[in-house]
Amino acid sequence: MDYSWINTTWTAVLMASLSAIGIYVSLILFTRIGGLRSFSKMSSFDFAITVAIGSVIASTILSDSPPLFLAIAALASLYILQIVVAGLRGRSSLVDKIVNNEPLLLMRGAKILEENLKEAKVTHADLRAKLREANATQLSQIKAVVMESTGDIAVLHHEDPDHEVDDILLREVRGWDEN
Repeated sequence: MDYSWINTTWTAVLMASLSAIGIYVSLILFTRIGGLRSFSKMSSFDFAITVAIGSVIASTILSDSPPLFLAIAALASLYILQIVVAGLRGRSSLVDKIVNNEPLLLMRGAKILEENLKEAKVTHADLRAKLREANATQLSQIKAVVMESTGDIAVLHHEDPDHEVDDILLREVRGWDEN
């Protein structure tokens, strides 16, 4: 049996360790500079940046390509890009529209919006799983179900059938204002 996949050299171990330390220190520094949003999943863009950062980190630690300083430069670029795009999103609705997916209403009350479900590529089984995950026990409890711009599904529910959702919570949700 070939055990070469287990073997390594002390040089490779040292290289991986130094890369891990260097990239870890850089990650802490950039996260402190970037602020709390650095690893948030507030938008699909934030999520994509987080995945890209993870890819740079893994590549750097486990191989000699990219070299450590190139990886640190790549991390810095990703953090700068995230800060700049977040700032532009706050100032321009056009940039926000380009960068972000618009949240989509999947259920209004107990009514499943079939067209929106198809558009979001969410199955009935997926929807039921999310309702269970949100501890909804009856469809009559559901006020709204929204596919957020991050891909998460939010379930707004309440035991009181007369309880209404404040419109401000669903202002940006496509399909909500189409009563």
